[in-house]
Amino acid sequence: MQEHDNIILPDYKEYPPEEMKARSKQFYDEIKRRHTVREFSEKPVPREIIENCLKAAGTAPSGANHQPWFFSVIGSSEAKKEVRVHAEKEERAFYDDGKGGEVWLDALKPLGTDSHKPYLETAPWLIAIFAQRKGGLHAGEQRKNYYVPESVGIATGFLINALHSSGLATLTHTPKPMGFLNTICDRPKSERPYILLVTGYPAEGATIPVHATIKKSLEDIAEFIE
Repeated sequence: MQEHDNIILPDYKEYPPEEMKARSKQFYDEIKRRHTVREFSEKPVPREIIENCLKAAGTAPSGANHQPWFFSVIGSSEAKKEVRVHAEKEERAFYDDGKGGEVWLDALKPLGTDSHKPYLETAPWLIAIFAQRKGGLHAGEQRKNYYVPESVGIATGFLINALHSSGLATLTHTPKPMGFLNTICDRPKSERPYILLVTGYPAEGATIPVHATIKKSLEDIAEFIE
């Protein structure tokens, strides 16, 4: 390893093996309760909860530690309505005008999704996640960022986990290009909208597709080489 400024690992905690097993099982039992929902309550969510979850997302690893992400948090009713209008316009092109293609649309049928996105207005918070092509460790820098999609994806995973752990439901809205978010959130063109994350309490009687409950087994997703 090359010479560099460093400190002793400050806050690592080692646990006895049996406790580690219990903690890993506890985490799995908790995270498997996470579900994507499309029916949200209008019940307010305190801003402090969102702020804490964003701070957790900001601890994610990233290329050269440049942290190439920006989170625009939308709570204004007017802004949420504007997001919905633009998003549904793009979705109508995808679902109704054939832009998505027959194969893709057929794959989505078990989820029941369509061009109507009322949750973009009913959920208390929308988090527009932007990927920054340029930046750096400090705000205002314009250096090249590295492994941007990978870094932003990891941070988004941290954020979803934090929101779930706080007791909130989420939905990842991912159609492209979503360029309207740059205008609504006043973000520069050099930043690419990555995901629009919807979060709040699930509506009373909220449902999820049976299709979404089917998860691949450990044997299907992993292999140990020992």
